[in-house]
Amino acid sequence: MDTSKFSKLFPQPKSLIGMIHVQALPGTPRNYLSIHEIAIQAVNEAQVLVQNGMQAIMLENMHDRPYLNRQVGPEIISALTRVATEVRAVCDLPLGIQILAGANQAALSVAQAAELQFIRAEGFVFGHMADEGLLQSDAGELLRFRKMIGAEHIQIFTDIKKKHSSHAMTSDVSLEDTVEAAEFFLSDGVIITGTHTGKPVIQEELSAVYSAANLPVLVGSGVTAEGLAKTWDHADAFIVGSYFKLDGNWKNDPDPARVQSLVNAREVLLS
Repeated sequence: MDTSKFSKLFPQPKSLIGMIHVQALPGTPRNYLSIHEIAIQAVNEAQVLVQNGMQAIMLENMHDRPYLNRQVGPEIISALTRVATEVRAVCDLPLGIQILAGANQAALSVAQAAELQFIRAEGFVFGHMADEGLLQSDAGELLRFRKMIGAEHIQIFTDIKKKHSSHAMTSDVSLEDTVEAAEFFLSDGVIITGTHTGKPVIQEELSAVYSAANLPVLVGSGVTAEGLAKTWDHADAFIVGSYFKLDGNWKNDPDPARVQSLVNAREVLLS
């Protein structure tokens, strides 16, 4: 497996990528904060993650539910650019973004403007039925857009048969074959998840993917301090969004004790 490009982005092995769930943005049903207030909260969360040993950070507009399918408005892109820029100013860690649902070109645009290094993209290969409706694959359009805006330095990590989705129409395509397709379509790394937010990956599936993949493999859900050892040997990085929040609930603020617990578990496994 060639992970040289990945290792330059994440020089620390088995990096923990902490998710900041940006508060609901203006124009979305749950919004009650100004962009200034949203940015301050995101910066505060980033500082908690940095101070307690996280190796990388990702932003996500998870509070913007219900999500739009692929296309988000200029108000979302501009607000997230403001938030990402302010987080970038206080954080030297690798920094990425995901914009729900499947707004991958928008995520690349924000990443380019705010000097982020990676995005998380859903619906890269093989369409699926998501909460928001049919999400058709966008690898061709997305990589052409990345080339067009001069953002080829921004890595794209792609969800494979992602959570919160039905994959009945591709049930005859194995997880390993889906990973092979993502690799063929020039993904920079694949993300394997459980069925829902906070749910662990299926160990047998992760092991099979890691053995077959020729690109980096990231675990995208269900990472905990107690369960990290189970996935340790079959992943190159771990995206954490729920575990280190108060009471393990993604809606809450980060709990420094939980962050430290996860970081300590990683250090034990590295030793």
